[in-house]
Amino acid sequence: MFQAFIVSSVLLLLGILILGFRIFFIKGGTFPNIHIGGNKALKEKGVECATSQDRDAQKKSKTQSATQMVDNMINNF
Repeated sequence: MFQAFIVSSVLLLLGILILGFRIFFIKGGTFPNIHIGGNKALKEKGVECATSQDRDAQKKSKTQSATQMVDNMINNF
């Protein structure tokens, strides 16, 4: 039982070290930016992340009346 605990602990530690190699051993290492907003190819196509689109929609909705919002939804549908 104790041997299984040691083996699993070593394997877990090894996995963490392998996954975090870039963070732990490279000076100034960071996690890669996998956010859609950080992808140049998607930016060129005009693709944005859902969070950014929601934030922009919330800003617009604060300045628009309810009838304008319904008209925009109908026109975009």
